[in-house]
Amino acid sequence: MLAGMTLNTWLEKRGHRLEERSIQAVIQLAEGGATVPFIARYRKEQTGNLDEVAIRAVLETHEEFNEFVKRKEFIREQIKKVGKLDETLTRQLDLCQDASLLEDIYLPYKPKKKSKATAARDAGLEPLASWAWDTTQGLTAWEPGQTLLVWAYTYRNEKFGIDTAEKAIAGAKDILTEKISEDASLRQFVRETFFEKAFIRTKKAKKAAEHSKFESYFDFSETIKSLLNPSNSHRYMAIKRAWGEEEISLHMGAKLEAEDEAFFELLMNHYLAKCVLKADAPGAEIVKEAVSTALKAYVIPSIENEVHKELKRVADEAAIHVFSENVRKILLASPMGSKCVMGVDPGLRTGCKIAIVDDTGKFVADTVVHLNSTGEQEKATHTLEALVEKYNVRAVAVGNGTGGRETEAFLRKALKTRFSKIQVVVVSEAGASVYSASEVAREEFPKLDVTVRGAISIARRLQDPLAELIKVDPKSIGVGQYQHDVNQVRLKRKLDDVVDSCVNSVGVNLNTASYHLLSHVAGIGPSLAKSIVDHRTKGLFKSREDLKAVSRFSDKTFEQSAGFIRIAESDNPLDKTGVHPERYPILVEFASSKGLSVAGICGEGVKVLKDHAAELIEKFGEFTFNDIVAELEKPGRDPREDFVPFQFRDDIHAVSDLKKDMICPGIVTNVTNFGAFVDIGVHQDGLVHLSQIADRFIKDPREVVNPGDRVTVKVLDVDPNKKQISLSIRAALRNESSRNEGTHSRRPQYDNNRPKSGDGPRGPRPERSTSSRSDSRAPHRDSRGPRGPARPKFSNSPFEILCP
Repeated sequence: MLAGMTLNTWLEKRGHRLEERSIQAVIQLAEGGATVPFIARYRKEQTGNLDEVAIRAVLETHEEFNEFVKRKEFIREQIKKVGKLDETLTRQLDLCQDASLLEDIYLPYKPKKKSKATAARDAGLEPLASWAWDTTQGLTAWEPGQTLLVWAYTYRNEKFGIDTAEKAIAGAKDILTEKISEDASLRQFVRETFFEKAFIRTKKAKKAAEHSKFESYFDFSETIKSLLNPSNSHRYMAIKRAWGEEEISLHMGAKLEAEDEAFFELLMNHYLAKCVLKADAPGAEIVKEAVSTALKAYVIPSIENEVHKELKRVADEAAIHVFSENVRKILLASPMGSKCVMGVDPGLRTGCKIAIVDDTGKFVADTVVHLNSTGEQEKATHTLEALVEKYNVRAVAVGNGTGGRETEAFLRKALKTRFSKIQVVVVSEAGASVYSASEVAREEFPKLDVTVRGAISIARRLQDPLAELIKVDPKSIGVGQYQHDVNQVRLKRKLDDVVDSCVNSVGVNLNTASYHLLSHVAGIGPSLAKSIVDHRTKGLFKSREDLKAVSRFSDKTFEQSAGFIRIAESDNPLDKTGVHPERYPILVEFASSKGLSVAGICGEGVKVLKDHAAELIEKFGEFTFNDIVAELEKPGRDPREDFVPFQFRDDIHAVSDLKKDMICPGIVTNVTNFGAFVDIGVHQDGLVHLSQIADRFIKDPREVVNPGDRVTVKVLDVDPNKKQISLSIRAALRNESSRNEGTHSRRPQYDNNRPKSGDGPRGPRPERSTSSRSDSRAPHRDSRGPRGPARPKFSNSPFEILCP
């Protein structure tokens, strides 16, 4: 390892303080072919219980660190080749841990393209430049009356066009300019000044659009340091986009244009203090000119590029993090489970496309109904009733696109008389059209029209969002923040990681999962997933061990994947849990020693394990023991939240229906650094700004809300021209508080005994314990997303009034 450099120090710079033992364990496991989900779930004793975030941070930083080391060694060898590698440079390289500074060190020795400076050197002017520099630095004495002009006269070289002393001085200045612009310590000062003190200023440009969404940047300034804060980085993304569209002009420097000269003088004076030690020297003036040129033409533009690059990097990371976390919440939304569902893709002109899928998600029927006249609606009602009765439809999923609210209202009315217990649920159809026209959809339903495929997708999204949405490019789900502006390679890698993480955290039913879902199981991949599905046509898998009979399914693949696969048909209860097969022998032996079967230590029988915790912890390790106990307490459990239906206000269908101060139930559709977008049923999401989310100060909207959360909002403003709806959660809470003030009534409490979602597509879902939520005084979570860390939630009184 190079002096002063370790992977651990790099991790600490990125905010990760980890034990060396844990870091090395992750690297060794990954190099041995272990996947991140497997390491996080089944190698906790080795890593010290690192989660997936920390494990990925170790692996990504290790990759960056290795690239940096390779670059450093390359630079060392290049400098050595030109005979310039002395003790001072060696020490600088050894201690350097910054990529920008490393390139600064290399810059003077880097092979150069033809430039004014190289032309001047070819003309033999370097001694003249050196004399001017040395006299200015006080390294060389000069005779009284000796001037640069006289000295330059001796360096005329007509062969290279240097036929006057002035031209010789100009060539020497070019050499000095390059020398000064490549000085690493001086460049570092400019870099630090820009990153610590400089501002980005923007002004309205000629191409600014009327009612522009960038109006707030028409006269704007903010420090670079502030914009480098990830929570503010979305502003840089907006600035960059507006600048690219030429709606604004951009400048870096002081806060005000009038202060730019003073900002430049700050940099200039620092350079002069280092470069001009003898102000009366013959070379002083040319050095001063070279300093000014170096700063204006080379150093400042270069540092500005670095600033943009770093701002973009930070903004990309923040946006990718926001996008990936939003996608995680959407993928882990509550499944309705194994129920026959009617999917409806609304259409005002061409009719509503209807598709029915059975309780396993299999497509069974489709039709089209029109709702444009009373007669068509009566006919549609009879058609719907017949379909519900024939296929025992248990729920209706309606896409939230154009005409969605009107279609939802009709369906509720049409089914109210005979099928009032059937739930009608509005489902996000983001990405459904992308799926419908994709190769995946054509492969699944080669003979069906794209509109029918869309209706099928809508229905399946209600049954199991994860199983259906993994077929769609996550970028099409619509929960990002400037996702089209960020590094697409990094975005794809991150989103792929999130999808894999979600699939493995839930687990996959081996006998019902599509190959798309199976391909995300740790260690499997698309090709092997298809082999599993092909093998399944010969008969259902009866145990995890049966996987080894699949072609090309190696022992290593079995190790990585087996724990994430569930087999509801297995005679071994452990095959229905997240317990890894490598732990089976110890559990079987333990159960046998207590006169029990394996089933005897599941459910309530897990008490036997707890009674012998010390003995088993010694065999398993504490982290693994706790995971095994949690799995055996509720075999086959689904970690996602139970499904609860949702309904918008019946009197709101379009933006024109909204009035200021209205209280509306809504669903959070997207969370960004600056606020949350909420669907209140008008085909245009409203924005709850960060300042309007909570009654307390919060830095990040995700402290309070996530995609899928149900909230009550108050309409603050509606701007039809900009198509903007301004909402407030905070004002809705205050409105409710003032309404309840002075009364003895309590806020409606969350119903801890609400109905469960029933049997999911991965097998029966057992009843969940409510002991941890039994205190009615605790703030409730009304959310379709996965249960996360405790955080304040909202009592949706208006929602409960509308939807008793």
